[in-house]
Amino acid sequence: MEITGAIFDCDGTLVDSMGMWSHAFAWLCERYGVEGVPMERVESISLRDGCALLHDEYGAGSSVDEVYEDMCAHVRDAYEHEVPLMPGAREFLEELAAAGVPMILASSTPVRELRCALAANDLAGYFVDVVSTEDVGGRDKEFPDVYLEAARRLGTPRSSTWVFEDAPFGVRTARRAGFPVVGLMNDHDGRREEDVRPWCDVFVHGYAELSLALLRDYERPARAAGEPLRALVVAGSPEPSAPGLVSLLAEGADYVVCADGGADVCRAAGVVPDVLCGDGDSASAAAAAWAASAARTRVTFPSEKYATDLALAIDCARHEASRREAPLALTVTCASGGRPDHALAVVGQLAGSGAASARIVEDGYEMRIVSEKGERAWRLGPDAVGRTFSAVAVAPGTRIDERGMRWELEDRPMGLLDDLGISNVVSSPEAEVVCRAGAVAAFLLGATKKPQ
Repeated sequence: MEITGAIFDCDGTLVDSMGMWSHAFAWLCERYGVEGVPMERVESISLRDGCALLHDEYGAGSSVDEVYEDMCAHVRDAYEHEVPLMPGAREFLEELAAAGVPMILASSTPVRELRCALAANDLAGYFVDVVSTEDVGGRDKEFPDVYLEAARRLGTPRSSTWVFEDAPFGVRTARRAGFPVVGLMNDHDGRREEDVRPWCDVFVHGYAELSLALLRDYERPARAAGEPLRALVVAGSPEPSAPGLVSLLAEGADYVVCADGGADVCRAAGVVPDVLCGDGDSASAAAAAWAASAARTRVTFPSEKYATDLALAIDCARHEASRREAPLALTVTCASGGRPDHALAVVGQLAGSGAASARIVEDGYEMRIVSEKGERAWRLGPDAVGRTFSAVAVAPGTRIDERGMRWELEDRPMGLLDDLGISNVVSSPEAEVVCRAGAVAAFLLGATKKPQ
C-alpha cells in the first residue's frame, strides 16, 4: 500500500511517556491538595482541557492558566530528563526519511511541550511540523480535526497518509476518518489489544515489528471477483516436504511466498519466490542469501515477535489477492512436519484465513478447509480411492455430508474437534465431502501425487 505521508502521535507512540502523564496529573492534584482525577477522564482531551477540569470540578488553583502553566513546566522537565524514546522509533523514522516520506506530529499535548520532547530526543529534524489539538479549537482525538489538519499541512491524501497511534480512541478516530492506521502496542501502558487491533490496518508490538516494506506490502481487503489468485506459501517446518512436491505445487501457483526456513526448500526445488518474509532465524545462510537476492520483495521481521512466520506469510498472500481484487486460493506446504503443535496451529491459521479456498499439501497428506463460507465441497477424485479420509470439525455447529465412502454421512452434526469423522475409507471416484454449516478440516491421507 502506498505511503505518501506519516502522522505520528507523540506520547506512548514516539516517547515512552504514558507513565509520566499518569504521575503528572497525580503530582498536580497533590500540589493543589485536591482529589486525584482518573486518567481515563483526561487522557483523550487536550492538556488545557484537563487542567480546566481540575480547576472547575476539583477546585485546583486560582485559575485555569495557573494550573496549566504549572503542569506544562512539570511536563517539559520530565521530557528533558526522564522520558525515553520508544525502542526502535529512531530507526523507523530514519527509514521513512530515507524514502522521502514527509512526517508530522499530531498530539493532544501542546506544541511548546511537543517541541521540547522532540528536542530532548534529537527528533525535530524528522518532522515538517507539529500540530496539537489546541490548534484545532481544542477538539480532542475523539474527533478527527487534528489528523485532518496534520494531513492538510503535509499536503498528502488521506488514503495514503498513515497514522501511527497507541491509544484506542486515536486509532478508532483516524480509521473512521479514512486514514490507514498502525496500532503500536507495548507491554506496560495497560492498553488492551482487543480495543486497538480491530481499528488498525497494521498492528504491531513495537517498532521492531514495523518496516516500510511491511506497509508497502499491506493492502486493505477488497471486493473480490473473477479468477482466484493461486498463492503458495512455502513454510519452514523441521521436516519439509520433498522438493519435487514443492516444485509441482509452484507450477500451479500464480504467487509464491517463502516463509523464512522455506528458503532452503525453494532453493532445492528451483522455485523462485515472489516474496521472502520472516525473521531469518531458520534458513541456512546460503539459502537466505539466495532467496533475498531472487525474491521480488522482502519483508523482514525480528525473531522475538508475536506472530509466526507462517501467519506473516499468509498475510502477504492475502494482501496480494486484495491488490488484484481476486479471491484467494491458498496452498501451504512444508508447514506441519515434525511438530504436532505447529500442525494444529496450521489448521487454525487456514480455518481463519478468510480465503476462498485453503489447503495444506505435504508428502503424506492433503488437508482442506471445507466450510459454509468458503469452499463448500471437496470432490476427492479417482486418485483418492482406497485412501483414508478423516474430517474434524473446526467450528461449532458443523454439519457435513460424506459420500462415496465406506461409511457415508448425511447432514451429520459434528462436535467441535471430536473424532466422529476419523478414519473413513474412500470407495468411489465420485467421493466428496460437503459442509452444510460450520467448517471442517478434511484430511486425505496417503502419498500425495508427485511428478514423475
